[in-house]
Formats: sequence, structure tokens, C-alpha cells
Amino acid sequence: MTYRVALVCLGNICRSPMAHVVLERRLAEAGLDDRVEVASSGTGDWHVGHPMDPRAAATLSAAGYDPTRHRARTFSTDWYAENDLLLTMDASNYADVVDQAPTVEQARQVRMFREFDPAAGDDHDVPDPYYGGDDGFAEVLAMIERTTEELVARLPDLMDR
Repeated sequence: MTYRVALVCLGNICRSPMAHVVLERRLAEAGLDDRVEVASSGTGDWHVGHPMDPRAAATLSAAGYDPTRHRARTFSTDWYAENDLLLTMDASNYADVVDQAPTVEQARQVRMFREFDPAAGDDHDVPDPYYGGDDGFAEVLAMIERTTEELVARLPDLMDR
């Protein structure tokens, strides 16, 4: 049985696609890639069909990841039926996704991505680097890598629920 994880941000060109690429790599390294599928989307539709932001792609490439396959998609209510776990990048994305939940039960599929970050403290937002400089993308990648390590470690338990 395949467990499906979806990552959601605003435009699906920075944070969620970076997390998508990193999570797929970590799943392969953990031997879970045959049991877990990953998708990403944005709550807005401005960038549908576009590749990842060039700064996000460059940051991933410099760290040894392949960002070339990504094309932006938009979150819709269909994602509830298609995925087991919906991880949002910030509180605004969380509110948008939960507001679209067809049922209360489906709203329980939504969690903040950084709930799995051991260094998050009370702040579960992944900051949006879009309007900043290159250093913001590097900071986001470090946050994503750290969070993804813990997420992959906890996925077997999540999959058993």
C-alpha cells in the first residue's frame, strides 16, 4: 500500500518544491521510496506549469539535488482523496488548506511541515524566501533538510495509523 504525502506552499515554486525534491531523496536513502509518494502544490495559481524559481533551483543544485522535473501545480479539494498527509509550509497555507477540507476528518490530514523540525520551537512556519536574497533560500533548504530527516524517521509510524 502506498502512502502519499503532499507539500503545500503559496505558489509552488520555492518552498514546497524544494521540500518535495529533498523528501524524495531522503525516502530513497531510507528505502521507503517504494512505499511513499510525494507531490507538491500551491494554494495560488499564478505559476501553474512553470518550473521552480531559479534561485530555489540553484540552491538545490548547489547542494547536489536535481530540481529540473518540477512544474507548479495548484492545490484543490481532490488532494484530500489523493493524499494521506498534507504538510503546509506556513500558517497561512495551513488555514487555506484546512478551509478547503470537505470534512472535519479530512482536515485532520493537514499538518504543518515544521511540526517535524526538532529545532522549530513554537514557530512552525517555513519563511517564504521569494522576496528576499539568495541567503533566504539557503536558510530554507537547511530548515527543509533538518525537518525532512525527522519526518522520514517518523513516517513508518504515521503509515501504520
